[in-house]
Amino acid sequence: MEILRDHDLKAFNSFGISSRAAVLARACFTTDVGEGVRMALQEQLPLKILGGGSNILLRGEQVAFVMKMEIPGLEITRRDGANVYVTAGAGCEWEQLINFALSNHLWGIENLTLIPGRVGSSPIQNIGAYGVELKDVFHSLVAYDRHTSGFVELGRDDCRFGYRQSIFKSAAKGRYIITQVTLKLSLEARPVLRYSHLNEALSVRGISNPELTDVVELIRSVRQTKLPDPLLIGSAGSFFKNPVVKNGIADVIKASHADAPVFDAGSGYSKLAAGWLIEQCGWKGFRDGDAGVWPHQALVLVNYGKATGVELSDLANRIIESVSDRFGVDLEPEVNFW
Repeated sequence: MEILRDHDLKAFNSFGISSRAAVLARACFTTDVGEGVRMALQEQLPLKILGGGSNILLRGEQVAFVMKMEIPGLEITRRDGANVYVTAGAGCEWEQLINFALSNHLWGIENLTLIPGRVGSSPIQNIGAYGVELKDVFHSLVAYDRHTSGFVELGRDDCRFGYRQSIFKSAAKGRYIITQVTLKLSLEARPVLRYSHLNEALSVRGISNPELTDVVELIRSVRQTKLPDPLLIGSAGSFFKNPVVKNGIADVIKASHADAPVFDAGSGYSKLAAGWLIEQCGWKGFRDGDAGVWPHQALVLVNYGKATGVELSDLANRIIESVSDRFGVDLEPEVNFW
């Protein structure tokens, strides 16, 4: 395991923010994980787990033992009729997994293409996009349990998945370090096209029965028109969760804004589009120094070059306050603050 001291994390977070870690340990093998936990205890430093750095906002120096998960691996581990089980190491790039599924004609995660990050963090966030969530295809994971100092396997029910939520963000926060994830994909065509604009886009292309490649190419084209090029402008993708509110609150908003996107969330609740709420408050395209809101998608905060984590979090708080004042809806960041 490579150990780097007083190391800048600018190259390891998608916002491109400079922040020095007291210790950066690069874990490339499962055995490195237990060793890293023990080293953090010996050095009396808090342990932080870093994946692709695409869902964090660094607001200061990291007086911590930062363990970067780089465990590789990507293979088909089991077949059961049309079901195909794919296992990936925590350090595998998410888009690498998408391309693996595409090359093996496996359905299930095509709507999740171009979500930045590593496979190991996908269950923590229960990543989702365009009507699909990780929990829909999740089978199991292997993780290091810091309570028992050993490895355990957790199934779908163990993870207690919810909207952008899991046990790893709630009751078991900080307990498990994920090293491997197994998904249950399918050889059978199962396109999920619940969003009307996706069907409209396919219709324009003259496609009525989309193949796997059609869906992947469509989702990629849609995302690329809305999101900044990560090689040019720092961001973490969607900064806020889409809020889930009681139907009564959604009805009030819909009554005064007929075009408000509202989706049934079940059990008397509705899901609102955070980007639409932010745009209505005038934030789309806003810029204060190098901290800004992306002109093509108000859900995305960006670093145009030299913005600090504090400046971006201050901007996020101003947006939260304005949406609350106007709509009575409290936005919650999807990004983790360090």
